[in-house]
Amino acid sequence: MTIRRYNAFMSGAQDSLLYSRVETVLASEIADGDLRVGDQLPTEDSLILRFGVSRITVRRAIQNLVSRGLVEIRRGKGTFVAAPKIIQELTELSGFVEDMHALGRKPTARVIGKEIVTADATVARQLALTRGEHVVRIRRVRLADGIPLSFDETYLALEIGKKIITNNLKAEPIFSLLERKYDVPLIEAEYKLDAVPAETEVAAALKVKQRSPIFRIERTSYSTGGRPVDYERLYYRGDLVRFVTRLARKISR
Repeated sequence: MTIRRYNAFMSGAQDSLLYSRVETVLASEIADGDLRVGDQLPTEDSLILRFGVSRITVRRAIQNLVSRGLVEIRRGKGTFVAAPKIIQELTELSGFVEDMHALGRKPTARVIGKEIVTADATVARQLALTRGEHVVRIRRVRLADGIPLSFDETYLALEIGKKIITNNLKAEPIFSLLERKYDVPLIEAEYKLDAVPAETEVAAALKVKQRSPIFRIERTSYSTGGRPVDYERLYYRGDLVRFVTRLARKISR
């Protein structure tokens, strides 16, 4: 190794130690509660003076904290401690209210619309109906501790849907109404999950910028006999939610 390469190597190793130290200290302060959710981090200049490092080192440490989901950069305002992501386990069929209660969060809902519409090809296929049939569409914003978390579009066959919309959907979950009030047990569901940019209506409902990355889940829930009951398009904030599942390996024989 030449002297030039050796010096470059040592310089890189030192930089790595420096930004790692800045990152570790700030992460510890967040974990200990010295920096709380919503608090603004000190300015770059303040961190440079505090740690005796370069601007590049500070920026690299901050970017690592962003990647870990510990802080968020708000353009024109600064860097702030981010709310911890909500962990959603995809291991069983459950509704939003059940999920939030299990996490110790307070779930609420804001109803955007309840109307009768004609089923497009996708809705008709998922609910085993004919395209153009009337169905009930319910649109809601779901909140956890007052923070918009998901925008839900629910489609139901006309007969059961007309019953569901007579209820207070701000307080009563559709899953509970189906099972407890209308005796429609939910047995299983098919999930399709992908990442999409937030379009205008969804972005406004979730209070994020247009084209922000969000999760879109298509979920069709089935009752006894494999009968589809409920088809949903669920849009979750990508900055606040993490989906987790556990997979078993299929053993070849």
